[in-house]
Amino acid sequence: MLSAMPQQEVVKEADAFLGRAAEALFSSRTVLVYGEVDTKLARSVSAQLVALAAASDEPIRMLVHSQGGHVEAGDTIFDLVRAVAPDVVMIGTGWVASAGALIYCAAKKENRFALPNTRFMLHQPLGGMGGNASDIEIEAAQIVQMRERLNRIFSAATGQPYDKIVRDTDRNFWMNASEARAYGLVHRVIERFSDAA
Repeated sequence: MLSAMPQQEVVKEADAFLGRAAEALFSSRTVLVYGEVDTKLARSVSAQLVALAAASDEPIRMLVHSQGGHVEAGDTIFDLVRAVAPDVVMIGTGWVASAGALIYCAAKKENRFALPNTRFMLHQPLGGMGGNASDIEIEAAQIVQMRERLNRIFSAATGQPYDKIVRDTDRNFWMNASEARAYGLVHRVIERFSDAA
């Protein structure tokens, strides 16, 4: 007769597995950007980028699967991808949207890949405003500045004219992997990680 493992042992085994997974990711120089972009994700990704850059100048592989989130947290990852000495090879998987697309654009174009079923979405930043009229006016001006900055980043990353990016990002602009390649966002659609070279 099999007995259930005590809860403490289940937790201990799960922690050991996560530790082995983290070691495998580190040794393969792979960083996961999965889920909502927030301060917690930015801190984790930043720590991994800095540690991997300190360990070696070999390229770092970053897998991106994100619905987006907080733009400033995305900015942190974007800036660090560009600040570290090693090249960062981006591989989009699942969906790469909003602030996730911003992070994806941090890599050089020749280092941006996507798995075949990846979907991409660009759009203008969303903002919730409240408070008195002066506060709302300040927030609105900040959102306009952020939108212009993001559109410049997307224009530079894709090679699309700024005015086209402005029109395209006025609403949610979805692309499959092949469309994102034609748009200039993706360098190449790949089937295997080894194809990202």
